[in-house]
Amino acid sequence: MSFDAPLPRFAGSCTALVTPFKNGAVDADSFCKLVDFQIDNGTAGLVPVGTTGESPTLSHEEHDLVVELCIKQAAGRVPVIAGAGSNSTAEAVRLAEHAATAGADAVLIVSPYYNKPTQAGLYAHFAAVAAAVDVPVIVYDIPGRSIVRVNDDTLARLASDFANISGIKDATADLVRPTAVQNLLGNDFTQLSGEDATALPYLAAGGHGCISVTANIAPKLLSEMHAAWWAGDIKTAQTIHRKLLPLHDAMFCEASPGPVKYAASLLGICAAETRLPLCEIADSSKAQVKAGLVSAGLL
Repeated sequence: MSFDAPLPRFAGSCTALVTPFKNGAVDADSFCKLVDFQIDNGTAGLVPVGTTGESPTLSHEEHDLVVELCIKQAAGRVPVIAGAGSNSTAEAVRLAEHAATAGADAVLIVSPYYNKPTQAGLYAHFAAVAAAVDVPVIVYDIPGRSIVRVNDDTLARLASDFANISGIKDATADLVRPTAVQNLLGNDFTQLSGEDATALPYLAAGGHGCISVTANIAPKLLSEMHAAWWAGDIKTAQTIHRKLLPLHDAMFCEASPGPVKYAASLLGICAAETRLPLCEIADSSKAQVKAGLVSAGLL
């Protein structure tokens, strides 16, 4: 890691946006206000319809709508990395093609969940998406939800074979990995943490930013933490990181995005409503979320 090295296009505090619901339907007004709230508070990039956006329970029409809303509302002010993943390669290709056509700056493609593909299958999955679109493809490696891990040699092969496979969202919490991947692929290959609690040490190990759940409710603090880090103000970055750690922990006291949506409801951002099989979080979880907001100075 070098503070003098130029950052890749997608870096800093990016937000894995929630998808607000109202009476069972996508709440477009609240979503557009959330986009503005993020940009106004320094968020460097927006990621609609990922895990946090409840993509598994959105219809195709809803998925397309949320991507289009995000691109239109952002209006080029910050990059939009559209979630386009699926455990069906054909569906991932269709979602990626739609996002690219709609004007997304990149697509985020999760490793197929439930299927448990081999490394050869993972390579073929990401390769099919990369061949179908011209925009950058960010590989989303989250073995906690997908079971399988994208091995570093598979990642290196993909990056070598497809110029638009240009980054990773790494939700493994493996803090050795950013340095190893940087040694393999150089500083131009974007590395974004997918784990809020390890975002700062991930930067220290060679990462470029984080796709954050907590940034839905604390965008200013997180953008300030990243800015402090890249300015070489390690003390300020560490202070913010310590302040936010109880809130990070609270955001994952139950399956995301249940806790972050409850936090958003307390802050007047959107309703806490999720879709089954996610349900209202427990009272004990609500208490932890409230305490995390208080400790961060947000409530």
